Amino acid sequence: MKYNRSEKYQRLHEMIMGPNPLKLAEELLENREFKKEDLVCDLGSGTGLTSLFIHKEYGPRVIAADLWSDSIENEKFFKREGVVNGGVTAVKADATSLPFEENTFDAITCIDSWNYFGRDKAFLDEKISPYIKKGGKIYLAITAMEKEFNGKYPECLLLSWNKEQLEYIKDLEYWKDVLSSSKSFDLIECRKMETDDEAWNDWLKEENEYAVGDRKSMESGAGDYLCFIMAVLEKK
Repeated sequence: MKYNRSEKYQRLHEMIMGPNPLKLAEELLENREFKKEDLVCDLGSGTGLTSLFIHKEYGPRVIAADLWSDSIENEKFFKREGVVNGGVTAVKADATSLPFEENTFDAITCIDSWNYFGRDKAFLDEKISPYIKKGGKIYLAITAMEKEFNGKYPECLLLSWNKEQLEYIKDLEYWKDVLSSSKSFDLIECRKMETDDEAWNDWLKEENEYAVGDRKSMESGAGDYLCFIMAVLEKK
């Protein structure tokens, strides 16, 4: 696919924290519609780059929720990028204990973070459902394995990541099972994404220590075993 929206943000690539999240977001949100009055929680938003992108490109108000990033620095970033009138708001938040009122959000997005906290089948119903309105959507882009290795990983994957890190990365069938188990949400779509090499190539061009470290595996063939999946759910 063409990345007409995300390519406008190349000057901000030094802020990405992994495979290009803007390209993942662009495919995930292709042909999705938001109203200006909608409130979206961008869960695991990191530096706030995806939150800015969603607000500027698709129009809704966005809460950039992340446990590890500096919300004050993120707010400064939004202001520098011309966000006004609370279009994007940074909130320090743990995905397992969200600090919001019930039925707050029209949608939740999560770009390349869900696998860290969403693997428990009870997570959607217990930790997410209270905060999203009836009919609200969840849009997920998740790093995944092409197949399940049951702990016996190819050597190329172990050049950059240890087994504990790789245990967070599951295959498509795993996520279909987990997400379809929810009593509060219908799983509308769950499939592999086109955005694969594109997202990785942008990341591997960066010179920070994490991108450089990931090159060891990716240059040795790890890309043959990794992919991204997308999922869309709707609150019943």
